Amino acid sequence: MSGFELAYANVRYGGTVAAPDAPQAGAIALTEVPLATVEAYDATVFPAPRTAFLRAWIGSPGHVGRALVRDGGLAGWGVIRPCRKGRKIGPLVADDRATAEVVLSALLASVGGGEIFLDVPSINRDAVALAQDLGLAPVFETARMYTARSRRCGWSGVFGVTTFELG
Repeated sequence: MSGFELAYANVRYGGTVAAPDAPQAGAIALTEVPLATVEAYDATVFPAPRTAFLRAWIGSPGHVGRALVRDGGLAGWGVIRPCRKGRKIGPLVADDRATAEVVLSALLASVGGGEIFLDVPSINRDAVALAQDLGLAPVFETARMYTARSRRCGWSGVFGVTTFELG
């Protein structure tokens, strides 16, 4: 396998969800958070710096980002975007499941619900439970692999990977 080792599986969950009844208190537009702050949080869950990517991803037409700031620091953030069928959420990263739920709810409210897809690291039980509790079902899965030299990151804060297509 060219020096790669299996780390865990990622599972794409999909389904149709309703928009939340009420907006989530405390969630703000991701564009209100300084990019350096988003980068610093991203570095805890992604194995390489990606400044240019984050700038483009957050600012792309049709992409909507939401964040939750707690005690002066970024506690979670996510992006929802249109795709060929429905919308994909990713990344969705947070300090804990409760924070991920607030950000996810704000993302869903911003688009009015509908068909969504969330790519979840199967090793994060809270992320799997979040997807299942939304009524989402597995669509397919991929393998996350690293070389022995790769910097591994904390998966416990990843509730949705950015995208299978880009990593």
